[in-house]
Amino acid sequence: MIRTCVLLLGLLAACTPETPPPAASDASDPNAVQYLCADGTKIATLLGTDGNLKLTLKGENFNLIAEQSASGNRYGWPSDGSNYVWWTKGDEGTLFWKDGTKGGAESILHAKCKQQ
Repeated sequence: MIRTCVLLLGLLAACTPETPPPAASDASDPNAVQYLCADGTKIATLLGTDGNLKLTLKGENFNLIAEQSASGNRYGWPSDGSNYVWWTKGDEGTLFWKDGTKGGAESILHAKCKQQ
């Protein structure tokens, strides 16, 4: 009976991850960056090993895919619909809204977001 319980506990331990994946706001991860925008909005980002980005805004997470840019780093969601676009240059970022109903026109939501 004791061996069965020890075996079951060992199996349960093997099935649970040792550490959960870091949230975008996990400052202990070197790929996590916090931003404070000029309007007071806080944005957290986490760069994944695949080169894509997890962006956290007002408690909601958004997975963005690396996009081509002439300079800096740009992330968005390649679709015909509306979505966020995060573009960084140096230590500053800008969050845009890409409006799929207006031919993909982009408008600035949060500007002058500085790394913290």
